[in-house]
Amino acid sequence: MKKSTVIALILAVILIAFIPLFALKDAEFGGSDDAGSTVVEEVDSSYEPWAEPILERLIGGELPGEVESMLFCVQTGIGVGILAFCMGRFVERKKWENK
Repeated sequence: MKKSTVIALILAVILIAFIPLFALKDAEFGGSDDAGSTVVEEVDSSYEPWAEPILERLIGGELPGEVESMLFCVQTGIGVGILAFCMGRFVERKKWENK
């Protein structure tokens, strides 16, 4: 890939990430869990969940926000590690095939 193409793609990613933050100043960005809960309440206000999170059951209460964020970051790190490992294998395989 050319250097100019890489720079253009990086700039595009940055713009896609930051333009909504500045264009919609008073908007509330919520997660899909919150949106799903709201829709379920609108459809059937008497709905009761039939399952609960395993960790919340084990500790007997709700997880603090910091712990949820940490677990999400650990999950992301594991996923990125697996993805980087696979990409590295493909690069090395291509190097060995060219020799």
